Amino acid sequence: MCNVAGVSRSSYYRFLKPGVDRTEEMKLRDTIQKIAIKNPCFGYRYITEALRRKKLLVNHKRVLRIMGEDNLLCLRRKSFVLTTDSNHKLPIYPNLARGMKVTQLNQLWVADITYIRLLWEFVYLAVILDAFSRRVIGWALERTLEAGLALGGLKMAIRRGRVQPGLVHHSDRGIQYASDAYTGLLEENNIQISMSRSGNPYDNAMAESFMNTLKREEVYRSEYRDIDEARRSIRRFIESVYNRKRFHSSLDYLSPVEFEERFLQSKYLVVQA
Repeated sequence: MCNVAGVSRSSYYRFLKPGVDRTEEMKLRDTIQKIAIKNPCFGYRYITEALRRKKLLVNHKRVLRIMGEDNLLCLRRKSFVLTTDSNHKLPIYPNLARGMKVTQLNQLWVADITYIRLLWEFVYLAVILDAFSRRVIGWALERTLEAGLALGGLKMAIRRGRVQPGLVHHSDRGIQYASDAYTGLLEENNIQISMSRSGNPYDNAMAESFMNTLKREEVYRSEYRDIDEARRSIRRFIESVYNRKRFHSSLDYLSPVEFEERFLQSKYLVVQA
């Protein structure tokens, strides 16, 4: 009968379901649309987790189907501006992060630099993340790639009082991170220096992953008129959205701040016991 009528079996069975099921489907679709509009670069797995937080238990395949039907699957753009200049004669440090098992906060910091496109110019963003919680703990936005850019992010991270004995700072081999001013500040604070191997971008994949998230979820959605507007928007994204609200599959679908709070609470309970 389905073949004669030109109707798929799935459509026929959906037709047989009571109206309440179709009402539930519309409510689910509406909820997915609201989450996707608020977080336009969330993939279907993150949308599924957001639904579960709203006490809506739904299969991720169903979420993927609905998002595909409603054209809610995000698109990605590629970077093309080179920000790393490792062609210098400054000292290069060994890769201490390779194979390192990170089990604590402030055990490993990872740093990176990317570009941000404004209407009439490019500006540059330097960030430092805690590798355990993925939290951005230091950042700076400037018009040039000089060492002061990376220094600004490092100084912010240090001011937040997160330096612990044995802390390792990992970056690429860029001249900004190899400069005397930058390595001197690290040594002054007893922070061990680590750098990626030559020609191996995977050594700093975590920091680069954050940059991709920033581009997809904030930068590509905006048109900054000037550096001040870009700085305000990026500050809001980093401090209010990424650190506090955006959950990560690698953190058991918690935000970096939630993950840190839960980790510190568990340590406190262990000490009390």
